[in-house]
Amino acid sequence: MLEAQLQTQQRSSQNGRETSLWSSGFRMKLEAVTPFLGKYRPFVGRCCQTCTPKSWESLFHRSIMDLGFCNVILVKEENTRFRGWLVRRLCYFLWSLEQHIPPCQDAPQKIMESTGVQNVISGRAPGGAGEGQVSSLVKKVVQRILGHIQTPPRPFLLRLFSWAMLRFLNCLFLNVQLHKGQMKMVHKAAQAGSPLVLLSTHKSLLDGILLPFVLLSQGLGVLRVAWDPRTCSPILSALLKQLGGLFLPSEANLSLDSSEGVLARAVVQAAVEQLLLSGQPLLIFLEEPPGTQGSRLSALGQTWLGLVVQAVQVGIVPDAMLVPVAVTYDLVPDAPRDTYHAFPPLGLWTGALAVLRSLRGWGCSHRVCIRVHLAQPFSLQEYTINARSCWGSRQTLEQLLQPIVLGQCTLVPDTEKEQEWTPVTGPLLALKEEDQLLVRMLSRHVLNACVASSAVMSTAITATLLLFKHRKGVLLSQLLGEFSWLTEETLLRGFDVGFSGQLRCLVQHTLSLLRAHVALLRVHHGDLLVVPRPGPGLIHLARLSAGLLPAFLSEAVGACAVRGLLAGRVPPEGPCELQGIELLSQKELYRQILLLLHLLPQDLLLLQIWSGLASGQAPAQRLALLRPRGCLSPQPCQSSYCYCQEVLDRLIQCGLLVAEENPGSRPACDTGRQHLSAKLLWKPSGDFTDSDSDDFEEAEGRYFRLSQQSRCPDFFLFLCRLLSPPLKAFAQAATFLHKGQLPDTESGYVEQLFRFLQATAQEEGFFECADLNLAISAIWTFRDLGVLRQTPSPAGPVLHLSSTFVSRDNQEKLEQFIRQFICS
Repeated sequence: MLEAQLQTQQRSSQNGRETSLWSSGFRMKLEAVTPFLGKYRPFVGRCCQTCTPKSWESLFHRSIMDLGFCNVILVKEENTRFRGWLVRRLCYFLWSLEQHIPPCQDAPQKIMESTGVQNVISGRAPGGAGEGQVSSLVKKVVQRILGHIQTPPRPFLLRLFSWAMLRFLNCLFLNVQLHKGQMKMVHKAAQAGSPLVLLSTHKSLLDGILLPFVLLSQGLGVLRVAWDPRTCSPILSALLKQLGGLFLPSEANLSLDSSEGVLARAVVQAAVEQLLLSGQPLLIFLEEPPGTQGSRLSALGQTWLGLVVQAVQVGIVPDAMLVPVAVTYDLVPDAPRDTYHAFPPLGLWTGALAVLRSLRGWGCSHRVCIRVHLAQPFSLQEYTINARSCWGSRQTLEQLLQPIVLGQCTLVPDTEKEQEWTPVTGPLLALKEEDQLLVRMLSRHVLNACVASSAVMSTAITATLLLFKHRKGVLLSQLLGEFSWLTEETLLRGFDVGFSGQLRCLVQHTLSLLRAHVALLRVHHGDLLVVPRPGPGLIHLARLSAGLLPAFLSEAVGACAVRGLLAGRVPPEGPCELQGIELLSQKELYRQILLLLHLLPQDLLLLQIWSGLASGQAPAQRLALLRPRGCLSPQPCQSSYCYCQEVLDRLIQCGLLVAEENPGSRPACDTGRQHLSAKLLWKPSGDFTDSDSDDFEEAEGRYFRLSQQSRCPDFFLFLCRLLSPPLKAFAQAATFLHKGQLPDTESGYVEQLFRFLQATAQEEGFFECADLNLAISAIWTFRDLGVLRQTPSPAGPVLHLSSTFVSRDNQEKLEQFIRQFICS
C-alpha cells in the first residue's frame, strides 16, 4: 500500500524544483535495514502490579502475546457468510448487516423508581393536598432531564453508521491496527460479569466515533460514549444519542443547594447505575477535547468517573472493570491550523463538510495509520482498597520549592507535591472529599497507563530527530540509520511502535506526511539533505515529538538534573572532558531530581517508566533488563524518592553515569575486613516504607562521573533537549515578570506572555517554546509557587506579583533556578 501511495504521489502534478526532489529523491539504492522489526516488539498494556496485583495475574496469559495484530477496517468476502462476485462488491454492506447488536433499551421507569430519584422527589413534594400534582410535575422534569442525557440507541442507525464508518475509514486511513491479544483480555473481562468502563485519551474528535466502531466490530456490543456538550451542536448531539451517546445535562453543574441541580444529579447517577447494571460498556474520555487550552485532565471525564466510583461504593454493582484505552495517529486528521483557540461546537453540516475536506485533502497522498490500544483491564474495587491505604502527606509547590529558590534552605521536604489544575464540577463536588481525591488519583493513574500503552508513531521519531538532534539538517542516509537506532531504543525501553515494514519506505512515508514542515535539498553524491523548515512549523514538530517523550522521560529528567549539578561547577561552553572530571554524589543527584520533579507540571509527569537498559549490551541481554517498575509521577504506588532511584538506575544502565570510589573511603572491592552487620545491605524492591529514607541517607557516600565514551556527550545533550520546550518557556516567563503589565486578568496575562514567547522565538529561533499551552502552564506553575497571587474580581481572577517576588533579585533567583536545568 505504501508503494501504491508512492506511485500516486509521484504522478501528482506539482510545481517547483523542491517537488521534483520529493518525487525522485528517494530512488537511491539503499539497503533495507530491519534489525528491530518483529523481533523484540514488547507486549504493552499490563496493569499496575502494585495497585492491582490480582487483576495483573487473572486476565493475562503469555500466549496472547503471540496473537499479533489485525486491521479492523480490512473487510473482505471472507468476513461475511456469503461468497461470489456480488458479495465482493457489497461486502461492506453485508458485513454491517451481520454485526450483532444486542438489545440495549434504556429503562426510564427503572430510573424514575431508583432510590436516589425517589428520595429527591419525596423531599421536594410538600405534604397534604396537591402532593400528587407536584409529583406529576417532578416526573415530567425527570423525563426532560433524562431526554437530555440519553435516548434508546437505534439498531438501524447503528448498522448504517458501521457501513459509513467502514467506507470513510478506508478512504482516509491506510489501516487501523488492533492487537488481538489486547482484545482477548477485554473479552475475558467482559465474560467475568462486571461491566466494562473504558477510560481513554482524547487526541482527536474522531476518537468518539472510531472506538465504538472498533468495539462493535469486535463483538463487544454498543459502546455508550460520554460526550462533551461543548464539542457538539444540538442537532449533532441528538444524532449521537441515537448512536449510544451520553450527555451531562447543564442542570447537574448547578450549586449543591439548588433543587434543580440536586434532582439532575440524582437522575444522572441513576442513569449510570442502570447502564452498569445492564452490562453495556461505557467510554469516558480522561483528557480535554483537542484544542482546549489549560489542564490536560478533563473535569467532565472525572465527573463521569466519579459517578461510576459512587455506584460501586454504594453496592449498586459489586465491581467494574476499568480498561485504559489510547488511540494514536501518524498525524491527527482534525488538528486545526490555529491551535491557539478551542474547537467551535461541531454541527451536523459542519461535520459533513469536514469529512468531505478530509477525503479531498487526505484521500490519496496523506493517508495515515492508526493504532488502537486496549490495556489490561483491572478491578475498580481492588484499586480502591489498595489506593486508600497508600495515601500520604502532601504540600503545595510554594511550601516545597519557594524557600529553596530564594536560598533560604537547601533541604527538600520529604513529602509529595499537591498540584491540581482540573476544576471540580457539580456532580463531583457532591462526593465526599476523600472520594474526590480517589477519583483524581484514579484518573491520573489510568491516564498514566493509557500513555504507557500508546505506540510511538514514525512521525514522532522523525520529528524528535529533526528537532532535537539535527535542527540544521541531516543527510537522508544518516537519518535512516538514526531512525533505526531510535526505534530500537524505544522498543527496548518497553514501548511499542505503531509501524512496520522496510526502513526506506517508513522514512519516505513519514517525510511525505511531514512535507509541510520539512524541506529536501539535493547535495553531492546523489544524497538528500532533510532540513526542518524554520518558523512556526517547529511548534508542530515539537507536538509530534511529545509522543516519544514517555519512553525517554526518566533519562531526560536525570540528564537535566545532572546538568543542574554541573551548572555551578563547569561553564556551559566548557569541554566534555572537564565535565567528566567532576564527581557527582548520589545525595546531590537525588536532590536535583526532586527539585526538577516538583518544578515540572504534574500533567507532564503522567508517564509510565520501566527499568533501565544498557546500550552497550546485546539486544537479548538488554531486553532481559526490562521490568515494569511503577509510575513516573508521584502516585500512590510510588513515592518521589523511589523514582529518584529509578532515574539513577536508568542513567547508569544506559551508560551516561559511571560509579566512582569515594576518595576518602575504603574501596568497595576490599571485602576482607567487612563484617556482617545487623542492618541488611539490601532491601526488597517493593518495600516503599521508611527504609527508603535510610537508603537516602546512606547514599551520601556514593559518587558518579559522566561517562567519557564517544557516544555519551551527544546522547546526554539529546536527553536534555527533550525537556527544553517547557523549561525554556518557564525561564522566559521568569524573565517576563518585570516586563509584563500586572495586575491583569489571567487570560490577559496569558496573552501578554504568549506574545512575548512569540517575539523571543522570532529572535532566537526556538519556536517550539512559543506555545500557548506552555504559557498557561508557566503561569499556573508560578501561581502555585507563590510568584503570582490571584484575587477574584467581577471580570474574572486577577493576577498580581506577590510581595516576595516584587524584588528584582528574587525574580533573577527564580530565573537562575530554572535555567540551571537547561542545556543550550
